[in-house]
Amino acid sequence: MTGLLLRGTEVNGRAPVDVRIAGAVVTEIGHRLSPGAREDVIDARGGALIPGLCDHHLHLYAMAAASASVRCGPPAVTGPDALASALAGAQAGQDGWVRGIGYGEDVAGLLDAAGLDRLHRERPVRLQHRSGALWVVNTAGARALGLADAEHPGIERDGQSRPTGRLWRADDWLRTRLPRSRPPDLRAVGARLARLGITHVTDATPDLDTAAIEAIGTATAEGALPQHVQLLGVPLGWAPAAGPGSPTAGPGSPATRPRPPTTQPHLLAAGPFKIILADSALPDIGTLTDRIRSAHGAGRAVAVHCVTREALVLLLAALDDAGTRPGDRIEHAALVPAGLISRLRGLGLTVVTQPGFLTRRGDDYVRDVPAAEHDDLYRARSLLDGGVGCALSSDAPYGPLDPWTVIKAAVHRTSPSGHVIGPAEDLTPAQALAGYLSPPDAPGAAARRVASGSTADLVLLRVPLANALAAPSADLVAATLIDGSIVSAASE
Repeated sequence: MTGLLLRGTEVNGRAPVDVRIAGAVVTEIGHRLSPGAREDVIDARGGALIPGLCDHHLHLYAMAAASASVRCGPPAVTGPDALASALAGAQAGQDGWVRGIGYGEDVAGLLDAAGLDRLHRERPVRLQHRSGALWVVNTAGARALGLADAEHPGIERDGQSRPTGRLWRADDWLRTRLPRSRPPDLRAVGARLARLGITHVTDATPDLDTAAIEAIGTATAEGALPQHVQLLGVPLGWAPAAGPGSPTAGPGSPATRPRPPTTQPHLLAAGPFKIILADSALPDIGTLTDRIRSAHGAGRAVAVHCVTREALVLLLAALDDAGTRPGDRIEHAALVPAGLISRLRGLGLTVVTQPGFLTRRGDDYVRDVPAAEHDDLYRARSLLDGGVGCALSSDAPYGPLDPWTVIKAAVHRTSPSGHVIGPAEDLTPAQALAGYLSPPDAPGAAARRVASGSTADLVLLRVPLANALAAPSADLVAATLIDGSIVSAASE
């Protein structure tokens, strides 16, 4: 086989048409195309062919690690007794630790080391809050980490300077204290993404070290992670360790990834530079301004984690001082007062948001966020109407990965118990899908289209697009192609 011919598909509202793919490129779209001697012919049965989806914000290693962790929050765990049982039955990792994820205060309150000891004291436990911003360790864990004598701004201490067991935004430090291990295998993550129709991802993990970057590069080079990958967490000035062909090739230096039937250049790209505005310790405006200027000076836009109103105001003030660069983006923008939308537009900023959190945590927002601010939560329509670029994403594993679930959340904005949050912010299904179709290096820009000459990163649906938009579901993904090769195909 030297190419593919998709027979009887729908493309950009036209149906039925045939689509020819040679190598990594769509080469022809027309009616009743004749198959080549060595082309594989696939009957699309009237299903739509759309560009591959791009998840503009997720965390690859955290997704992989989640599969080896115990679930410690709803719906699996809903109270202290259930949490104690889950920890007792959990298998420790190779490092001897029990690793828990997805914890929320509604399960057993704001835990500290003493509180976690009451649930499980026999083995070292580290429990991650569902926000990803906090780890809690029990006394055995605190002892193993040497918390009493450790120094890191994220180590919370009580009035007597004793560690409480809470570690805020301390992932990079925590990695240095845990037994050294290889980065987790990304093969299952790549397969799961492909089944959902995702062909491009932006990893938003901050402060990636060389080993982590090289492991992601190797996974893409070997096809374990077939998606095109953009990294926000590579350091300023990052360049591949070797020349073209290196698995960590950066912008302008493609790495070759063999994937039958052809071998195509694959780019592991450095995206905007990730900056965290931690809710627990916002920086002063001078420090933030300097960081932004440093990133811009190194030729990188910035991607700034921003979930509170205070953080957003601080960021906008810093950008007023530092200036902006094309590609500057705000990650999450969980709370955006209406009066700031025009400032976002004036600064040329893009918002990368996650309406899926409304589906997963909406009841918490209804309870904890003042009612007057509900319309500010995960805005979408008002951003688009205000001329602000807006892209959708998952923040997996902290939010729901399934893009079709996120699309439904953007349309309906309904909490688990049925509250509709900010109904005026709803998107049409087509607008929500477009939030996944913008290019990875230009989130919120015009959606990519299937056309002759376009890259063959594609999703074949089982039904016409109008049907899929009427009832979005991952079950409608028939096949996913990356660089012209089928990387996932659903069974009949």
